[in-house]
Amino acid sequence: MTASATPFMVKWFEIMDSTTPERVLDMITDDFQISILFATADGAAEFKGDRAGLETYLAQREVSVLVHHVTHGHKVGDTEVLLGETRRDGAFEASFNTSTQIDPASGKARRMLICRTPSVSFSD
Repeated sequence: MTASATPFMVKWFEIMDSTTPERVLDMITDDFQISILFATADGAAEFKGDRAGLETYLAQREVSVLVHHVTHGHKVGDTEVLLGETRRDGAFEASFNTSTQIDPASGKARRMLICRTPSVSFSD
């Protein structure tokens, strides 16, 4: 894991994996925009928008059930990019990638794009 290369997103996913994932709402700017394309074996959904879009995503999550494992990460300018997988009870469930633009003035997320699918595993 490249935690030192992507400290913001590592912290984000630590919070997302906790019993209080709503704390990530303190990590976003006032002009925050997000798109999460969330695929399962049964189909896909997109959660998008501003703070309200993130709140909608958080409301449907299984709290502390899926754990994020970052496998690769890199920071380019003000953007952190990473690849990882979610695991349920230690077993692979899906791969994900994330691109997050960090506002340099506040240190908060300004733009975020997350894609998730069980169809592709990078650890096979």
